[in-house]
Formats: sequence, structure tokens, C-alpha cells
Amino acid sequence: MSEQESGQPRKPKVKKFMFVNRKAPYGTIYALESLEVVLITATFDQDVSLVFIDDGVYELLKGQQTQGIGVKNFSPSYRALDGYDVEKLYVDQASLDQRGLTEKDLLVPVEVLTVQQMGQLMQQQDVILSF
Repeated sequence: MSEQESGQPRKPKVKKFMFVNRKAPYGTIYALESLEVVLITATFDQDVSLVFIDDGVYELLKGQQTQGIGVKNFSPSYRALDGYDVEKLYVDQASLDQRGLTEKDLLVPVEVLTVQQMGQLMQQQDVILSF
């Protein structure tokens, strides 16, 4: 029975999208592009999660100073994710450890996962995009 026949609108299919950020926040467009795609995806009421691995953990680092490199500091934008219902932020524990960082060094609340936990989470996704 079609939507017109039943008189009921079809529910949009919600997919699980995971965005994996692996690059440092400045020097390439990857981090900023990822943030824009995350926000766009969230506006379409999809299940969005954001993962920070390798140098991607620097995207969430507090106190970023970008004046010396002549680019805008977009890190405060991560605080706005909650307003778009993007509340699933994950960070790789090994990536933090390798860079001498802890959860307290980050701008926003995250869930820190082991490699095994991250792998399990990735298996649950419909779409994974890496930046």
C-alpha cells in the first residue's frame, strides 16, 4: 500500500552514520569539511556519531591558538553539536595516550574507547565516512 493509499506519511529511514576524523584540525580542509558534513547529516534526522582517532584528537583540544597560522579557529563549533542532536562523540584511548592527552584536555564531553570497543561500534554503523 502506498503512502497515498494508506493516508499515512512514510517514516524516513534513519541510518547510523559514523564520521571518523583522523587529521589534525589545520593544514588541510578535512576537519572543517567533516564538521560541515556532520551538521548537514544531523539536520536530516539521521543517527550521527563522530569519532576522533590519530591526529584527529587535536580537533577537540582546548585552547587552540590559530592567529599565527592565519586561519579561523573553528574548534568552538564542536560545542554546538549538541544543538544538532549530535551527542555521540568518541575518542580513541590509544590516540590520546600517544599524544600525552587526557579527556580533561578536550573541549567537549566524549566517550573514550579502546580499539576493541571502537571496532565493535563501527560494526553497528550503516555508513562510515573517514576524513
